[in-house]
Amino acid sequence: MIRLVVGLGNPGKEYERTRHNVGFWLVERFAAQHGVVLRKDAKFQALVGRHDANGPWLLLPQTFMNASGRPVQMLAGFLKIPAAEILVVHDELDFPPGTARLKQGGGIAGHNGLKDISQRLATHEYWRLRIGVGKPADRDGGADYVLHKPAAEERAAIDAAIDNSIAVLPLLFAGDMQGAMQKLHSQDKTVELPKPEAKKVEAKKVEEKKVAELKVPAAEPKPGGLAGFFRGLTGRRK
Repeated sequence: MIRLVVGLGNPGKEYERTRHNVGFWLVERFAAQHGVVLRKDAKFQALVGRHDANGPWLLLPQTFMNASGRPVQMLAGFLKIPAAEILVVHDELDFPPGTARLKQGGGIAGHNGLKDISQRLATHEYWRLRIGVGKPADRDGGADYVLHKPAAEERAAIDAAIDNSIAVLPLLFAGDMQGAMQKLHSQDKTVELPKPEAKKVEAKKVEEKKVAELKVPAAEPKPGGLAGFFRGLTGRRK
């Protein structure tokens, strides 16, 4: 059973439409659909709300991504919510836009928000809702990639994955984790990111190749003058 839903992201206007804020997008949309008000709570350094009097809590850390664990630790500790009853929603580079996956525990794949949460809770055994955002062509460009806005087609696929995820939240709140996974994992509508163009051959190299192919070895000069005359006489003496 899930009693605390945490959406990961960075606070502030400059980040609100970036891929790294997918967790914020989902929790904010769920809150809007159910009339939940997310209020800033200085004690927990987060925006906090509750689905209903007996329902799950919603949390949006306002400490920036790499310090997300502090609000999670404080609120979960205050409410006595164990890690196994926490759901963390975050962006996932290993999935294309349109994919959403649920799992409990496992590695953090270099995600700074998950890293801090795991350290603060001293466990990896919380639940994760991973929303695919795709990955950049440059393997080392992930940090910059997630801080940019997705293209319109990607955003539409991400929004569809968020809607599918929200639809299974009631199952998670009721403790039907397997049912939620089966339903969610059958609803992908992915969008493949455009592949980078193959590098063109440099014009200079092409030109050099053409020149090399056109070169013809020079013919050996024929002997002439007196040297040729005497060489001819020598050749006839035997």
